Amino acid sequence: MIIGVPKETYPGERRVAIVPATVPSLQKAGFVVHLERGAGLEAGFTDKMYEDEGVVVSDRAAVFAKAEVILQVRATGTGNETDAEDLKALKKGQIVIGLIDALTNKSAVEALATSNVKSFALELVPRITRAQSMDVLSSQANLAGYKAALMAADSMPRIFPMMMTAAGTITPARVLVIGAGVAGLQAIATCNRLGAIVSAYDIRPAVKEQVQSLGAKFVELELETGESEDKGGYAKEMDEGFYTKQRELMTRVVRENDAVITTASIPGKKAPVLITEEMVSGMSPGSVIVDLAAESGGNCELTKAGETVEAGGVSIIGPVNVPSSVPYHASQMYSKNIANLLLLMIKDEKLEIDLEDEILKDSLVTDDGSVVNERVKESLGL
Repeated sequence: MIIGVPKETYPGERRVAIVPATVPSLQKAGFVVHLERGAGLEAGFTDKMYEDEGVVVSDRAAVFAKAEVILQVRATGTGNETDAEDLKALKKGQIVIGLIDALTNKSAVEALATSNVKSFALELVPRITRAQSMDVLSSQANLAGYKAALMAADSMPRIFPMMMTAAGTITPARVLVIGAGVAGLQAIATCNRLGAIVSAYDIRPAVKEQVQSLGAKFVELELETGESEDKGGYAKEMDEGFYTKQRELMTRVVRENDAVITTASIPGKKAPVLITEEMVSGMSPGSVIVDLAAESGGNCELTKAGETVEAGGVSIIGPVNVPSSVPYHASQMYSKNIANLLLLMIKDEKLEIDLEDEILKDSLVTDDGSVVNERVKESLGL
């Protein structure tokens, strides 16, 4: 069985789907890994490092032609400039595993269906205990939360920690983290380690203990949260009336902080607007907002994906593909996630996809020329 790992061509993507350290576990399961030349360089992995693990290094065409399974970070069809050639190179029955943005990227899903491949979207792996080792959203969100804290610290005209100096005592910066999921909790922990006074808010009251355990104050607003968490552990989308009241109550809290990191997103939906232009205008000049939801529309009304917007002396940073800014460790974690999903398809050194398995059933998007995932069909209106 041959695994193909092509070089990522999505703009700005520096990760690689498989790192050398993961190769032995795949070989043990009966796979031979073929890698496109230079695929791991931007993440810090040389061709020689792969060859030392028994990987066959060749050109892109050979990788697509020989592989039974294609492993990618951004799956073929997700919008990069070489998609047309790659889609032609896919073979009927080939397995493609990667991030597809299947709930929102209709063109990618349709292109994979037309290519007659079995495609699996890592972002659709269900959030159950047995699938934790395959949870790419959590592993990459961890790194995004860490980087968001560094971005805020680097962009501010003041430092995070308290300092006692000969020139007097410098008071610590105040940071508010909105959304206490994986990214938010990591942002809290990192800001706390850097010496800031950290507070956090989430519509799910259940995360209060986690926030406090990381040394942050949990902000409580007088809101009826009700069923604010879905069965997968993610925050649910609320109605506009809820968000309006939330924004009113949040105005004062935002104004009291020097930096705000927002992480609130709903899979397959536009990110809720939690910080309005009016709220930004109430912040002190030099304040910073780092909006990790920029790619899905942004939690701040002024956010522009991939840009830094200045408004009344406040910087609103809208980073995209944040995990790719730390490609070495992002690739390490991603590689382990994707390999664990692939190994679930192996029995006696043969590919055997059991669609009775909840993990495989929920993450399978296309098969035999059709879109087969009901959640995807409903989200895309197919």
